[in-house]
Amino acid sequence: MILNHVWGLLSHPDKEWEAIRAEPCTIGNCYLRHVLVLAALPAVSAFIGTTQVGWQIGVGSAVKLSFPSALMIGAVFYVAILVAVVMMGEFIHWMARTYGAEAPIERCVVLSAYTATPLFLAGVLALYPLLWLNMLIGLLALAYTVYLLYVGVPIVMRIPKEQGHMFSSSILTVGMVMLVGLLAITVILWSSGGAPGPAS
Repeated sequence: MILNHVWGLLSHPDKEWEAIRAEPCTIGNCYLRHVLVLAALPAVSAFIGTTQVGWQIGVGSAVKLSFPSALMIGAVFYVAILVAVVMMGEFIHWMARTYGAEAPIERCVVLSAYTATPLFLAGVLALYPLLWLNMLIGLLALAYTVYLLYVGVPIVMRIPKEQGHMFSSSILTVGMVMLVGLLAITVILWSSGGAPGPAS
């Protein structure tokens, strides 16, 4: 069933991680049932929010993006999310042996995908791009994502909690480095003429 673990991860993550661990899942299957749908939430919401409502920072009128600019940004954003989930899974797989976990790449990608669930869901707020509200809910979603990571790693990777905490901290560090890298790429593209066009 599509999205069958979302509510469990929000309401009782420890039990849900056990269920996810017991479920055979390929990368393609995980993407079809979870990632492709949830990753579309922030991308589609941002497209609608930036073309219909617009961003407003401080006083002044809201700035709306043109349809082609918003569509291009939404598509790139969606693909970036899909790639980021797999890349995090690859990093988790690469680091697993250091922490005594013998996990196949599929399980590592599943861990990456399900851990990001709160961030995917929080992306719906981009429908109404109010900066302070998006930042507040985004920080709460990020905090819960970190919590899911620390709860999930020992269960999914079948390692002791002490090692799981160190492993989770390493994963979190890699995730932060990836985020900073994506922001740097965005700034470079923006400043070299890739800035989106406003709606006419």
